[in-house]
Amino acid sequence: MEKKFKRTTVTSALPYANGPVHIGHLAGVYVPADIYVRYLRLKKEDVVFIGGSDEHGVPITIRAKKEGITPQDVVDRYHTLIKQSFEEFGISFDVYSRTTSKTHHDTASEFFRKLYDKGEFIEKTSMQYYDEEAKTFLADRYITGECPHCHAEGAYGDQCEKCGTSLSPTDLINPKSAISGSQPVMRETKHWYLPLDKHEAWLRQWILDDHKEWRPNVYGQCKSWLDMGLQPRAVSRDLDWGIPVPVEGAEGKVLYVWFDAPIGYISNTKELLPDSWEKWWKDPETRLVHFIGKDNIVFHCIVFPAMLKAEGSYILPDNVPSNEFLNLEGDKISTSRNWAVWLHEYLADFPGKQDVLRYVLTANAPETKDNDFTWKDFQARNNNELVAVYGNFVNRALQLTKKYFDGTVPAAGELTDYDKETLKEFADVKAEVEKLLDVFKFRDAQKEAMNLARIGNKYLADTEPWKLAKTDMSRVATILNISLQLVANLAIAFEPFLPFSSEKLRKMLNMDSFDWAELGHTDLLPAGHQLAAPELLFEKIEDDVIQAQVDKLLATKKANEAAGYKAECRCGDGNGGTAVKAHLFQERTKGGGCGMAANHRNRTGRQSHVRTESEQGRQADAQDILDDDEYRRDDSHFKHHDAAAADQTQTGRIADAGKKKHHTDILHDRVLFIGPDALRIQQAVQGSKQDAADDRGGDAVCPESGNFHTQKNTGIIHHHGRSQCLI
Repeated sequence: MEKKFKRTTVTSALPYANGPVHIGHLAGVYVPADIYVRYLRLKKEDVVFIGGSDEHGVPITIRAKKEGITPQDVVDRYHTLIKQSFEEFGISFDVYSRTTSKTHHDTASEFFRKLYDKGEFIEKTSMQYYDEEAKTFLADRYITGECPHCHAEGAYGDQCEKCGTSLSPTDLINPKSAISGSQPVMRETKHWYLPLDKHEAWLRQWILDDHKEWRPNVYGQCKSWLDMGLQPRAVSRDLDWGIPVPVEGAEGKVLYVWFDAPIGYISNTKELLPDSWEKWWKDPETRLVHFIGKDNIVFHCIVFPAMLKAEGSYILPDNVPSNEFLNLEGDKISTSRNWAVWLHEYLADFPGKQDVLRYVLTANAPETKDNDFTWKDFQARNNNELVAVYGNFVNRALQLTKKYFDGTVPAAGELTDYDKETLKEFADVKAEVEKLLDVFKFRDAQKEAMNLARIGNKYLADTEPWKLAKTDMSRVATILNISLQLVANLAIAFEPFLPFSSEKLRKMLNMDSFDWAELGHTDLLPAGHQLAAPELLFEKIEDDVIQAQVDKLLATKKANEAAGYKAECRCGDGNGGTAVKAHLFQERTKGGGCGMAANHRNRTGRQSHVRTESEQGRQADAQDILDDDEYRRDDSHFKHHDAAAADQTQTGRIADAGKKKHHTDILHDRVLFIGPDALRIQQAVQGSKQDAADDRGGDAVCPESGNFHTQKNTGIIHHHGRSQCLI
């Protein structure tokens, strides 16, 4: 039997305050979370919606240095922009705070200290390259030098872009810092780790046995991680921007952003409810739900729960509805390439059309697989669905009532069999919509709401009251009464999805609000009720408006090509998963390939451009990588790994990925992938490598380095670019 809760705490992934919010974030996290919270509020359930900005980590310090400002200046700028954009778009947070607040600093420090005092961490000491000029430890990607294999200059500390060989920073000849250009030195550093392996047994029981109802992509990815075996994860790093590690002798070290950020949910709740926050996080009768993108599954299903369990007094998430990724015009969204539709720009370009984007993103929600946003589809859904179906029905019902009854709701007379059939059709809508929303199927729930408008349009078209007005006004009154009851139901049904339009419709109906419990009722508007003047609920979007947006993207594409970016190869599976392996295998073993192999090798989670050979170019490129946000990753091996995880859910296949020892004693950080993605990527790489090896007929993943080796050990196949050696 499903457990009944007294209240619900809803969180949404904290956007990284290093750039604006784009439609990928909205579709993946914030629109579905907002729909769910609005639905619970309409049902008069006790719920809080927690949001905020994630404001620590290396990318922020790099951007600050690049712009000649402070990290605080960077996060202040983007926190303000993000918060204002969310408010204007109607994301109805109860609180939207930030991880640079004093409340958060105190909460995160106390959380760490409690785990430290309980002996929940392990300490490790390792040697790592240090930039004496920049006064910072260097992640592998920020060390360049001569490749020991092909002797190309500009090889990175994790891979040579020229020959594709994976490297360790100590392999490089004449290593240099990509930040200052100086020669780094080796220094000893100590860090604290959360031993996830210690928590593996109860996590397996809790997820795989107790939460089989989770979405297949979530369940499958968790199973994949657990089957590969969990490893200790660093919770501190050498940096001067962040929350200082509250331990004696930890000067110059801060809490790792992945550890610090999820605690932001708790600290932001404290800000909202300083006297009662604990019941929202510690009462077993509270339901905790995390809305996230798929790149954050492991952090919210495995890592954060392990943290909460180790602390001892917190509840664990009951569900983690994660979406897949949204692409843009057939290509992956990339902030570093400016290939995105930015929320603040949309709000400026389409004033008053928040609900159009909300509707389109929900209709195309990537709930079970990656989906695509195109401007033509945006226009079609607005013109053919919102305008021609929903808006058309509302306008006809209100205009006819104004014409024949001076805007007063007429009384219904005797009902025909067709009237009764129509009323029966929408009487069950409440149960249908609730059934879908309760299991986080927002796309289908919105479709069910739109079906009400289709029923209404068909009813008016079939009954033709404008013709009957010449001979039977009593019948016209009945038809319009039924039509207006349907319109009133639409205002309720669409409230969670299209809040601005529902408010506008309620004003036209001259009703302040409706109770969700009344959805499906056929007497919402009493006879004699005076309606307000009708207006168009939605407006047609013309071709020139859409063309302007398409032209903007075309200009972006041309600029990227001029800067050396290359289009992503779409052959193979259409998503780059098997294509990456095919191209690189063909290039390395046959000397051929489709010409995209080098591009695959060069791809990061955010870009696929040709690396410049000058030191200046490499430094600029390294900084450009960090301009991306922390909640979107474009590596095709994500897709492959997630497919493998989903396959495990269906067949129970266990990926036999070798445990990588390479770099295990080096700080668990690759500047490219700091924050909430690093841990997921590090194991995703392992899984996808072995899958690729299996696909090629028995090639093995080296358990020491994690690289591909052919059966004859004649070479290495390296298909995943910069995400090499993440642990």
